[in-house]
Amino acid sequence: METKIIKVTDKGQIAIPISIRKSLGIERGDELILIREKDKILITKTRKIHQEIKDDFRDILKFNEISLRKLWDNEEDEIWNNA
Repeated sequence: METKIIKVTDKGQIAIPISIRKSLGIERGDELILIREKDKILITKTRKIHQEIKDDFRDILKFNEISLRKLWDNEEDEIWNNA
C-alpha cells in the first residue's frame, strides 16, 4: 500500500502523485470514477471498474441463461409451444 498526503485546491481539485499515476497506468485524458462510501473515497479507472463489474456478474448471467434455457426448452409449457 502506498500512502501520500495531498491538498484540495479552492476549486475542489486534487493532484494524483506521479508515482501513483505511473504505477496504475493513469495518463492524461483517462476517465476515473469516484465512489463515496460514508467518509471514504475510492478513485479508480473506469475501464478497470467496467471489467470488475463484468466479472462480478459473469456467474449470475451464466446461471440466468441456464435457468431460462430450462424454461424455453420445456415442451410441457403450453405458453411457449403456442407462440
